Amino acid sequence: MRLERLNYNKIKIFLTFDDLVERGLTKEDLWKDTFKVHELFRDMIEEASEELGFEINGSVAVEVYSLPAQGMVVIVTSEGEMTDEEDEFGDDYIEMQVTLDESDDIFFEFQTFEDVIQLATRLYSLGCHGGSLYSYEGRFYLHFAESIIPTDDFVAILAEYGSPSTLTIYRVEEYGKKLIAHEAIAELYKYFVQK
Repeated sequence: MRLERLNYNKIKIFLTFDDLVERGLTKEDLWKDTFKVHELFRDMIEEASEELGFEINGSVAVEVYSLPAQGMVVIVTSEGEMTDEEDEFGDDYIEMQVTLDESDDIFFEFQTFEDVIQLATRLYSLGCHGGSLYSYEGRFYLHFAESIIPTDDFVAILAEYGSPSTLTIYRVEEYGKKLIAHEAIAELYKYFVQK
């Protein structure tokens, strides 16, 4: 489990499928309202509190994004002050609004352009030439349609250089800038690596 604070009342949690298996859960279990799922969310909140100083005040909105072969990205937002009625339940009560989304495409975010070039070098040598490259708010995004994913190690290699994006491809397409529409890895390799 990897935690990242997005702002004062919002955190991002990346769960691998191994994290779920360790807790006796599957991806499908997150769609159900079970004790194990509530226990998982409580553990995530406690760890975020310890590591990031993230405190829950009132209800919590939880958005879960399922990413193929990568795991889950969970966005947790503390939504405000607890009322007297909620306070009676104490620590055993967390009101959650859960939103679930699933995508078959792979969409990764990168801090720097250099990270994208280094990734292109690795992927090109494995025979991957596809993808689309975008920039949005000072970051770079690579999008791969499910049909062009070449190997099982593909996601692991992507994770070495970037992280799964919590933004949707639709938002980045609409508000960001498309840098390379097709064959992004091949184009990056051709212009920045090949001599």
